[in-house]
Amino acid sequence: MQKIASFTVDHDKLGKGMYTSRVDGDVITYDIRMKIPNGGDYLNNGALHTFEHLFATYARNSALSDQVLYVGPMGCRTGFYLLVRDAVSQEEAIRLVQDTFRFVEGFEGEIPGSQRKECGNYLEHDLPGAKEVARDMSSVLAGWGPENLKYQDS
Repeated sequence: MQKIASFTVDHDKLGKGMYTSRVDGDVITYDIRMKIPNGGDYLNNGALHTFEHLFATYARNSALSDQVLYVGPMGCRTGFYLLVRDAVSQEEAIRLVQDTFRFVEGFEGEIPGSQRKECGNYLEHDLPGAKEVARDMSSVLAGWGPENLKYQDS
């Protein structure tokens, strides 16, 4: 079997940030790396789950909602993928992610979709943990621009 593109990125050189993972026709996949791969510090399941609910809710209620195809966590628990149509500029994608982190950082109240009828694992949420990750990533992505979206040489 052929190696998939994401397995060709040298994860030992990958830092926190936002990267263009791939372009497939009119779909752009962004790698939002929130933890250093193989660094021993990973998103805990509760924080990751809460972040997923908040990220998806925010992105799908943003001005770009019709262009957002998917928001979801990486199985390795080091970040998230954001898939958007190519009508979304790199600057808009970065701004959406930056705005999402600010939204999560300041979020108070009931986590959207966190009731038993709405969620398959409604008991496993960690809002303080999600907010901590958002605070950290807000500082990482401050000043991030299209020139930063390229993976470091693998």
